[in-house]
Amino acid sequence: MKVIITVNYDEMSKKAAEIVKKQIKEKPNTVLGLATGSTPLGMYKHLIEMYKRGEIDFSNVITFNLDEYIGLSPDHPQSYHYFMFHNFFNHINIKKENVHIPNGIAEDLEEECRKYEEEIEKAGGIDLQILGIGVNGHIGFNEPEESIETKTHVVTLTEDTINANKRFFKSAEEVPRKAITMGLGSIMKAKKIVLLASGKNKAEAIKETIKGQLTTKVPATVLALHPDVTIIIDKEAASLIPDEDLKEIEIIV
Repeated sequence: MKVIITVNYDEMSKKAAEIVKKQIKEKPNTVLGLATGSTPLGMYKHLIEMYKRGEIDFSNVITFNLDEYIGLSPDHPQSYHYFMFHNFFNHINIKKENVHIPNGIAEDLEEECRKYEEEIEKAGGIDLQILGIGVNGHIGFNEPEESIETKTHVVTLTEDTINANKRFFKSAEEVPRKAITMGLGSIMKAKKIVLLASGKNKAEAIKETIKGQLTTKVPATVLALHPDVTIIIDKEAASLIPDEDLKEIEIIV
């Protein structure tokens, strides 16, 4: 596990964008796993700027998003489908047929989950997975549980997650209670993983993730088992990491 500590959110975003750019340069038909939420927004902005400067070509890139709310149509302003097109896809030269986002209004949600896994396999698997992390340590929408769901599945969101996401809605009551998410097994199959975190509210989750003690109560701890993980965090998100843990991992400041 490699940890990169940056001075602020923008530097974190820039570093993440550089990793994505390098991946696409090396493999133009890269399969990217993408995240939503406020954390990756800066990375998407830097990638758009790189595209406009002619530094990246997305024409052969394939993407799979981690998750989607159940009950929100693709044109709903708070759906992750809308988020991705509004904040990223509409501004680059990616082909729409190469974009994959779970359908939160599918008639048969179990079938939708099965098909999503199938599409990832058909694309050859994810080359680079971008992750955020919840205040409770969730990745994707894999919430703290007694057991782990390995494949794409329907999940009931915790109150922590609902409260964290209510800022995007008019009220907490409007936040959907369920979502489709890639499972932890789906995420762990990615060849490379980059996890991003910014701010003091993520510091506890980052500390637990880096400690390397596996627990389903902090889903992100599963990343300790992956052979190629880079965690990019700003100083605030890194503020609770004990010195002894810093000695055991590769740190780049």
